[in-house]
Order: sequence, then structure tokens, then C-alpha cells
Amino acid sequence: MKTRNARIGLVLFAIYLLLYGGFVLLNAFSPETMEMTPLAGVNLAILFGFGLIAVAFIEALIYGWLCKEPADDEASGEPPAGGQG
Repeated sequence: MKTRNARIGLVLFAIYLLLYGGFVLLNAFSPETMEMTPLAGVNLAILFGFGLIAVAFIEALIYGWLCKEPADDEASGEPPAGGQG
């Protein structure tokens, strides 16, 4: 289970790393692009930054959902592991 959780975490990290790397490279090599104001006078750098924050939050929710513990034994109808019940 821990290996599976680690793999999920690494995949989500790689996705975020690609997005963040794109943000940094765009800022470094095309700053004029980041100065564009596509929405309500807010420049692309601010929108992209808030988008990165939103993606991090969504990925945290996805990770928590995918890595949650299985339901308790009582909820699944199975007898307790100690043999009492």
C-alpha cells in the first residue's frame, strides 16, 4: 500500500512539476507573453500563478481520495480481526 501511495504521489508531483516548469520557462524566455491581460485586466502571470495554486489543491484532494484507508471492518460487515464478536 505504501508503494502504491508513493507512486501516486510521484505521478502527481511530476504533473505539477511540468506545469510549474512551464510557468518558470514562460516567465524566463517570454515575459511579454506573461504581461498579456486576457481576463478582466489581470495579467497572465497572475492567472497562471493562481491556476498553479488551484492545481496543487486539486492534486492534494485527488491524492487524499486515492490513498485513503479502506473502510473499517464494522462498516464492511466483516468480523473483527481479534476473533471476538
